[in-house]
Amino acid sequence: MKNVKINHLPQLFVFADFAPFFYDNGPYSHNGNLALFSLSEDTPVGTQIYSLNGTDPEGQEVRYGLSFHPGSQEYFTVDPKSGNITLVEKLDREKQDSIDVLVSITDGQSEVVERVTIFVMDANDEKPEFQNMPAIIDVLETTESGSSIYKVEAVDRDTGSGGSVTYHIQNGQSTLFAIDRHSGVLRIKSGEMLDYEKTKTHFVTVIAKDGGGNFNGKEQFLSSSATLTVNVIDAQDTPPSFIGTPYFGYVYEISVPGSEIFTVVAKDGDVGNPNPVCYSFDDGDDGVFTINKTSGSITLLALPIYLKREIFNIKVRASEVSPEGTLMDYGVTTVVIRVVDLNNNPPTFYGEHGPQNIFELTMYEHPPEGEILRGLKITVNDSDQGANAKFNLRLIGPGRMLRVVPQTVLNEAQVTILVEDSAAMDYEKHHFLTYKLLAVEIDTPERFSATADIVIHLLDTNDNAPKFSADYYIARIPENSPGGSNVVSVTATDPDSGPWGDVKFSIYGSGADLFLIQPASGIIYTQPWASLDAEVRSKYNFYVKAEDAEGKYSLAEVFVTVLDLNDHPPAFNDNFLEKTMVIGAPVKIEAVDDDAEVPNNVIEYAIMKAEPDNNIFDINADTGEIMLKSYIKSMAIIQNITSQRDFTWSLVVQARDRGQPSFSTTAVVKIDITEATQLNGGPLGSFLMQSRNKPLHILGLLAGVISLMVIVTVIISTATFMRNKKSNRILPNRRVRRRPRKQHTWNFKNPFKSPEAPGEKFRVEEEEQESGVIVENANCNNNVSNVVRHWPPPPPPCAPSLPPPAPPYIPTERQWAVPTISARVAGKPKKKPEISRQDNVNQALVSELKMRLEQKRILTRQ
Repeated sequence: MKNVKINHLPQLFVFADFAPFFYDNGPYSHNGNLALFSLSEDTPVGTQIYSLNGTDPEGQEVRYGLSFHPGSQEYFTVDPKSGNITLVEKLDREKQDSIDVLVSITDGQSEVVERVTIFVMDANDEKPEFQNMPAIIDVLETTESGSSIYKVEAVDRDTGSGGSVTYHIQNGQSTLFAIDRHSGVLRIKSGEMLDYEKTKTHFVTVIAKDGGGNFNGKEQFLSSSATLTVNVIDAQDTPPSFIGTPYFGYVYEISVPGSEIFTVVAKDGDVGNPNPVCYSFDDGDDGVFTINKTSGSITLLALPIYLKREIFNIKVRASEVSPEGTLMDYGVTTVVIRVVDLNNNPPTFYGEHGPQNIFELTMYEHPPEGEILRGLKITVNDSDQGANAKFNLRLIGPGRMLRVVPQTVLNEAQVTILVEDSAAMDYEKHHFLTYKLLAVEIDTPERFSATADIVIHLLDTNDNAPKFSADYYIARIPENSPGGSNVVSVTATDPDSGPWGDVKFSIYGSGADLFLIQPASGIIYTQPWASLDAEVRSKYNFYVKAEDAEGKYSLAEVFVTVLDLNDHPPAFNDNFLEKTMVIGAPVKIEAVDDDAEVPNNVIEYAIMKAEPDNNIFDINADTGEIMLKSYIKSMAIIQNITSQRDFTWSLVVQARDRGQPSFSTTAVVKIDITEATQLNGGPLGSFLMQSRNKPLHILGLLAGVISLMVIVTVIISTATFMRNKKSNRILPNRRVRRRPRKQHTWNFKNPFKSPEAPGEKFRVEEEEQESGVIVENANCNNNVSNVVRHWPPPPPPCAPSLPPPAPPYIPTERQWAVPTISARVAGKPKKKPEISRQDNVNQALVSELKMRLEQKRILTRQ
């Protein structure tokens, strides 16, 4: 609206004055004419909230004004020049949700006034307020576990989530009571009972908490608490008890007087001889309800429009009636009757094209947890108002793979389904998933509900690696198995479908060189050219790999044992052995069996034949030690046994293994029997006797003596040369005659000879050449023909006689080597030359050293 003023000028000219006007920048602008402007109620006082903005067509300076209707609270002020509007009073949406303001603009001549409305937006600044608490209720001590005893109600005047209320019990884990977080119905916990004798009064602190909302730029949750006093009513004997508590009745806007609202049912606790029950009101009916004394039916007496309250808490008493007609014990309960509108619309699910009860989706298995199933576009709606339009959403199906949001809906909401358990959404377990989406009203007596089927078809991915039937495989194969023999079969499975489920096998590792595997079947076999030998290698281990088409794999270890066969006979180093035996000390022979395992390589020794006497030696079957019989303790005993003077025996010794079949080998052992000899002869003899087991000490002594002699000779020669050079003259040739000295000889005492016969100390008897000895071969395995041994063997440097020929059948075809003689073999002359005393001493020393070395060798072999 514009006011136009015309001035009558003396010059008779007329000018038009146009009124100023506001800019209209829309509802989301912070400058203009304040039209459709909204402001949160938590805006601090003193905040500049808006700037009035306008202009004058003639370019005159404009001023702004702001005013309120008479009697209204003035919440804002304006700066006339800048047009800045400042909040000066605290806003409260719950008291006033809109403010009417008059804004004006003037250029000094004309003024324009506009009426605008500022909307106050809600902030979460109100706590829930209890409507029926604190309160005191009476509860019979025999009230059943899980029964409802009270319904808590709290109202939050905020809107949105800040106005939704949930109920909780303070320290709920340690009390006898539980509360439904949405409806506020207080119950005795399942499994708990009240006991008047223990506790007569319970104080239950209930917390009402809102859903949270924005306040001063931050998320804020507000709560209130109130205490419910529960008096436990003592039961005398067994009073009547109500069935199906808590009781909730509803009066609808279409109900008429005489309508049945609710029926309470009580029974005498004495089941054996129950008394009839009489019903009556104790309190809370306000005269608008009546109850049938016999049936417990509660009916309405007045029209709903005349009811002054929205909720009636009617206490109903059920009393036992004795046979005489007197009232006895009783029970009391509360019937909550609410006056509500008619609930005639159930929840309904909608798709993109209207109502829909089946929703399908195809997706890959194992989606990320928390992912939204965007292919499902579901809306749920209830056309009723208030509590009749409040319902819960639940998903019913296998496991807890999915979760629905929101869980509580008022009127209408977009349904969102989230992935809760990704691992459970497995194609190998479920090719498709079927869920029921259930919407159930919360606070209505009809409890209208609706369902929709959600079918999810899962697509397979390669999410599994092949898995072996065992972590390791153990196989055994005989060593004579030909190339290409099967060793073991491994199995692995991959539950994935298509090519992802096809498994290919391969082997690798240091022990896999002799083996191959069939890639498809997993059968492991030896290489065609492989030749297994337990004596060379009896253990193999390697890895087998099971791999799918995309390279996912698992490993198992294979252990292969090559079973040993008895395919090697025992073998001596030589088929003809010479040993020197000192009476009281054994000699040892040894054979070797090349088989790898017992008992195939365990050898037993036995004497097959001995010449010239067969009952003079014993042999240890396990170690191969040959010893004289226990009763032979001196050479004299041997002289009584045989007439031969060289005391030489020939033995045929057999070595047999314990395998199946058993193999054996024989060898001829020539044994010279002698007695130990002790030496006497001064310090040198003592040293030699002490060092007889240490030949290196003797050699060291000889080397030291020779070195000392060389050093003394050099010193004397050097001194003589220097003296001659100093005197500068040539010494004459002198012939020095020395008297022949009496030659001293070494005197050694032999402890083995009697001192009365010194002439016989080092007597060497003549030895006759030993006659030929024929040895029969007792080894039937190597098929060796009879061997004739001639004693003594040819003198050096002739080689010893050849061993018996190789057996015709040897499993490993091992070539027989020409045996060597372990002892020194020399020809024995018929007659020995005369030996001087000095030679006797030296020969005794050498014999003693030889005997000690032989004893040391025997001890080492043992």
